[in-house]
Amino acid sequence: MIGPVQLLVVGFDKPDFQGEVLAHLQSLREHDVVRVIDILVVVKDADGVVETAQITGLSDEEIADLGEVLEALVGLASAADGDAAGAAGLWSEDDSISEADLVDVLEEIPNDTAVAIALLEHRWAIPLREAITAAGGFPVLDTWLHPRDLVEVGLLAAADAA
Repeated sequence: MIGPVQLLVVGFDKPDFQGEVLAHLQSLREHDVVRVIDILVVVKDADGVVETAQITGLSDEEIADLGEVLEALVGLASAADGDAAGAAGLWSEDDSISEADLVDVLEEIPNDTAVAIALLEHRWAIPLREAITAAGGFPVLDTWLHPRDLVEVGLLAAADAA
């Protein structure tokens, strides 16, 4: 079973990666809380030179097992048949993301910053989803509340949200 998959995009000013984030993600993986499906890190130096690194938390076996599901989740499946088996690839004209779109996004990243784009599977949610389904429950609304949302309704102090 696959848990809910979240697309998370995080920016970093003057990035100085020392491995703290990856270590924390590894700890979450070891406790079966979150699985890193894929991370793309894009670093743009002070001169505007772009470097990228891709990281996956999946083994070759997991990639084979989840490949079709994940292709469908990220919109790689053919629009004609909706079947992941008909996936055309990330850069085809039929997909929502083109290579030109990626170049445009990379140009928008300010110099001396970085962006990490991650697909995270929330493994903790699988047993909860199963329990809800077994009790006859069904989804009505699914959204994330950010700290600024909690500040607006008075449940969190602005200093805590920062």
